[in-house]
Amino acid sequence: MATARALSRAVAPALSPKHLLRQRLLTSRRFTTSQTRPHQDALKSILKISPEVTAALAANRPVVALESTIYTHGALSDDLNLEAIVRSHGAVPAVCGILAGVPTVGLSRAEVETMVREGAKKASRRDLAFLNARGGILGEKGGPHGGTTISGTMVLARLAGIRVFGTGGLGGVHRGGESSMDISADLTELGRTRVAVVSSGCKGFLDIPRTLEYLETQGVLVSTFADGKTGGVDFPAFWARDSGVPSPSTVSDEREAAAVILAQERLGIESGLLFANPIPEEFAIPRKEMEEAIETAVREADEKGFTGNANTPYVLGRIRELTRGRSVPANKALVQANVARAAKIAVELAKLMDGSPVTPVIKTSSSPATREQGNVAAAHKPEPVDVLVAGSVALDLSCDYVGGSGAAGGSSKAVSPALHTSNPSTISQSVGGVGHNVALAAHRVISGEAKVRLYSMVGDDIAGSTILSTLQGSGLDTSCVRRLGREQHPSARTAQYVAVNDADKNLVMAMADMDIFSAHSYPDDWSATVAAAKPKWLVVDANWSEAGIRAWLRAGADHKARIAFEPVSAAKSRRLFAPVPSSQKAAAPSVSGSASPPQRPLGVYPHASVDLCTPNQYELLAMYEAARQNGYLEHDQPWFEVLDAFGIVRGARDRFVDIASADIADAGIPVQSVNLLPYIPTIVTKLGARGALLTAVLGRDDPRLRDPAHARFVVSRCLNDHPHVGGVYMRLFPAAERVSDPASVNGIGDTFAGVLVAGLAMGGRLEEGLVDVAQRAAVMTLRSRESVSEEVARLRGDLRRAVEASLR
Repeated sequence: MATARALSRAVAPALSPKHLLRQRLLTSRRFTTSQTRPHQDALKSILKISPEVTAALAANRPVVALESTIYTHGALSDDLNLEAIVRSHGAVPAVCGILAGVPTVGLSRAEVETMVREGAKKASRRDLAFLNARGGILGEKGGPHGGTTISGTMVLARLAGIRVFGTGGLGGVHRGGESSMDISADLTELGRTRVAVVSSGCKGFLDIPRTLEYLETQGVLVSTFADGKTGGVDFPAFWARDSGVPSPSTVSDEREAAAVILAQERLGIESGLLFANPIPEEFAIPRKEMEEAIETAVREADEKGFTGNANTPYVLGRIRELTRGRSVPANKALVQANVARAAKIAVELAKLMDGSPVTPVIKTSSSPATREQGNVAAAHKPEPVDVLVAGSVALDLSCDYVGGSGAAGGSSKAVSPALHTSNPSTISQSVGGVGHNVALAAHRVISGEAKVRLYSMVGDDIAGSTILSTLQGSGLDTSCVRRLGREQHPSARTAQYVAVNDADKNLVMAMADMDIFSAHSYPDDWSATVAAAKPKWLVVDANWSEAGIRAWLRAGADHKARIAFEPVSAAKSRRLFAPVPSSQKAAAPSVSGSASPPQRPLGVYPHASVDLCTPNQYELLAMYEAARQNGYLEHDQPWFEVLDAFGIVRGARDRFVDIASADIADAGIPVQSVNLLPYIPTIVTKLGARGALLTAVLGRDDPRLRDPAHARFVVSRCLNDHPHVGGVYMRLFPAAERVSDPASVNGIGDTFAGVLVAGLAMGGRLEEGLVDVAQRAAVMTLRSRESVSEEVARLRGDLRRAVEASLR
């Protein structure tokens, strides 16, 4: 035994460090848990991994490593939104760095800001132990901060178990490197640390051919995304998509890249992988122009003696000048594109490791099949839900006028902002959109008891990234929020809404850009979404186009969902009663999946296309006028047969006044509601401080027709032998509370609708208790700066009791 130990000691020094590392890695698989635990415990005491990243890694959720140097030493602005971009594509971001001497994976925004404010050393592999020794082991007070470079980030990512890393541009062999030996540590790190790095190649001013040769020597796979290009594909040159140097290999998409990563891991090959992602075409600088700028900058740096660490800053600054500033937005765009691609690779890798199916494809008539850029959960068949909301999500800006001197220059404060000039205001940003607000209100009030899902669309832009990140933070199911890629949908902008309110927080005017919903239609996907979700209630908002609304109604009817229509605004509410071409009025149900399927005429009671609508009085009037102008209220329509069965006779106004009020009756609200009941059998008109007016069709067997407690609300009874109509029910529910100090009027109607539908999905009926809870939720939002108040969650118990009471 002694001889064997001596022989081992004699042989060990002769082995290369690389050989020893390989031997250690191979033999480590045979170690028992007790043998490896000391190292694991020591690592756990040194390396800090955030709870979110820890949970994600444990559950095999996709995680993307991000470097901290881009924040601590980067020349770009701090609004890159890289973490939001990662989240928007269904992955968890993990910013790596040294915080007060502690290697940390999953730095928070506040921690990064602390590093920037207090100063951080640029930390490569060589610096990690030095910084950790001073702060983590010797306990130096405060400890030094380190913004990790690509090599430093790779080390921490590998220790944490993260497989994918998104960054900007790789370091490489500098021009003249064969003499100066100026070679980035990034290249040697790729040769020994198994992490997949997604970058736009190496910095364009480096020696690209020698960089590729060095990576080959290090055993690093280098592969460029072909993005549909056939034939020879160049390795990218950072600001330019092509370098003139052929890429050693190519991958077609993120799934193929993920398969390579998994194969590398299963083969036990410890070197890294480089996936080169060409800069987005719209931000690319032509190769010839870029080469001229680089040659000039490099030559001047050499002439002026800028070498070592001073070389790169000078060259980058000079390139910025020579490209007239175009290199800066190009830098930003490529980093964001690389991080997005890294997230998609991480998502595909997680699915491969789970054995899950590929991301579904949406087909349109105008373009080939395109892979959606939605949340990772969209890749899995969604579970059934109780409420599916198909509607808008938008980035909201609320501008609240703060008041000013009166027009005459007196001391009185003006309530409304002045036109044609700038006004002092408080401006806040939030995520809104009618569909989002309805879904969030329903989610908050029934979370844990029932399920809510939002179907919506965002663009491939910063606003879309912000929205998706916020939605995930709210806990809302976003598996069906589709992100429309720029390649197939260049005009798809994330919806935005700007509200201008007076000093009393009343809306003065609003501007909305919701074209993404009216311009893009996917009936195939919508039908499949409803089929998979099997919702009890489908809520459709009026931001979709007229044809889109009909497609959603058809999908809901085909899959037996009850349907609520949210009118959004007076102008958009008219879309429900849009003219239907005469050639389509008698059209049979169409085959789902047509880009512009034939429209079915709106059904009437008892086969109405819409079961519930929650308009305000202006939206109600607009719908009524649209129905009248477009022929829906003609005697030769099926509508008349149902209306005639209501038995509304002269003197009905007195009943309307008795139930509601003279003001409400004189405004025409009861008459308008009754006329629309054949198409929408239940209408709850939101009247603000006056409460909510319920108008509904009663079936022939409805117990309220015979219940003395409801007798005063039955305004008419069927006077003929209609097989389904029993009468008309009308009831005014007083406002839950008068609010004299509203924080914001945005979202109050949506909150009301969301809570109301949530109660109905739980099996409740539109009785006093259910409407009261919905109104109280609206009051909470009225007092909140949010589009839906977080306080709404406190009403869960009240809603459950209201539902139970309505069923007794």
